[in-house]
Amino acid sequence: MNFGSDNAAGIAPEILAAISRANEGAALAYGDDAWTRRVEAQLADIFEHQLAVFLVSSGTAANALALAHLTEPWGAVLCHQEAHIATDECGAPEFYGGGIKLVGLPGEAGKIAPAALQRALGARSWGGPHHVSPSVLSLSQATEVGTIYRPDEVRELAGIAHARGMSVHVDGARLGNALARLNASPAQATWMAGVDVLSFGATKGGALAAEAVIFFDPERAADMPQRRKRGGHLISKHRFLAAQIEAYLADDLWLKLARHANAMADRLAAGLAASQFVPVWPVEANEVFVALPMRVDERLRAAGASYYPWTTDSLPKGVALDGEAILVRLVTSFATSVEEVDRFVALAGTS
Repeated sequence: MNFGSDNAAGIAPEILAAISRANEGAALAYGDDAWTRRVEAQLADIFEHQLAVFLVSSGTAANALALAHLTEPWGAVLCHQEAHIATDECGAPEFYGGGIKLVGLPGEAGKIAPAALQRALGARSWGGPHHVSPSVLSLSQATEVGTIYRPDEVRELAGIAHARGMSVHVDGARLGNALARLNASPAQATWMAGVDVLSFGATKGGALAAEAVIFFDPERAADMPQRRKRGGHLISKHRFLAAQIEAYLADDLWLKLARHANAMADRLAAGLAASQFVPVWPVEANEVFVALPMRVDERLRAAGASYYPWTTDSLPKGVALDGEAILVRLVTSFATSVEEVDRFVALAGTS
């Protein structure tokens, strides 16, 4: 019963087979290969737009390199205060950006509200020579608490940011899970809504180690090849990154895998709710956050269940945790089975 992270899952069989096929014969290094050209064309077709694409091996690298490219060292990246870039990347955006500043904004359910963004832009001093300048708005899709920005929400936030001359970046580590839930195309959820640069995730969706930085205006990617290389993230055997993404995208595999993960999260949430453990936030992607009594937490862990406790400042209004309960995060994946979900639910509901 592993609900610790979708990173704990293995590799989707189709992707593992693609890696094996790519291992046959030789290919030019550093992205000068047929796999990479095909992936670039695939992504342009899926997003219905001309793109500049840069493959890397981790989400941290994708986020950090993208933000460093968009932001001057004296710039600020505005993000949710619990965003992955602010809490779980060990200062990588600041490091790669030469000292850029991340400014965390509060918001319920892991999301930034337009009014909160407007307040942040108007309530403090910005600009030189004494203050950092607002350069980028970074949104997480899905958010750190598993909620989703609808295209109209992204559009409104992007409009505010663009009016201030800022760029809009999306951390799409779980973009597939978000799109599987939204009634929107990849294009409608990104550049059509005002997104300038996307960190496109595949690792959490079933790849071994493959992510992409996507620029929806290729001209803005000038010198990004050098930045990626200088940052140590131009992989020499690049075809193995591209082979993973190619298989991930083929026949909408990425969305099929995401739909399964989401369906398992729905099943988990419904089962827990039936035992009066109602999720704290709406289950919109593949994460379920629930407050468990200490005795239930102990019983589940004793039975071998794996998951993480969670701390947050974005609980819904009126929701509070008492000393007898612990908030936990449960993450499902493409590999999560009905059997392990049902076993977890049964153990949690045992009186």
